[in-house]
Amino acid sequence: MRKRTPISTIMSTNLVTLNIKDDLVTAEKLFLEKKIKHIPVVNNKEIIGMLSYSDILRISYADSTDDEKGVDTFVYNTFTIEQVMVKNIIMVPPYATIKETAELLTKKDFHALPVVEDRELVGIVTTRDLLKYLIEQL
Repeated sequence: MRKRTPISTIMSTNLVTLNIKDDLVTAEKLFLEKKIKHIPVVNNKEIIGMLSYSDILRISYADSTDDEKGVDTFVYNTFTIEQVMVKNIIMVPPYATIKETAELLTKKDFHALPVVEDRELVGIVTTRDLLKYLIEQL
């Protein structure tokens, strides 16, 4: 395993993003259709927040039941993406090493980090990306 491999070699670049004006119904639809767990919230190409599927499930927990695929639209229309997203996000540059990024994910207990260069979102790295990399190395 190479110690200085940059995160840009394993990050996802085919990004699904949300705008602050989108609603949580749209967000849930994207989570389910794309089978993803984290979506960066952007203003143009600048990241302003991160929304995870668990964030929206948390606000709808009391309203959902085991037999529902989605959550009641009423709950989602009660909150905005801005209210639910994480705003103070930690980002990494594309030249950060895989090791540095893995350590950051572990210490902060995150499952995804946006990859940003010159204030522009260029990728996202998840624990799944790191596990795939590890498996390839073995």
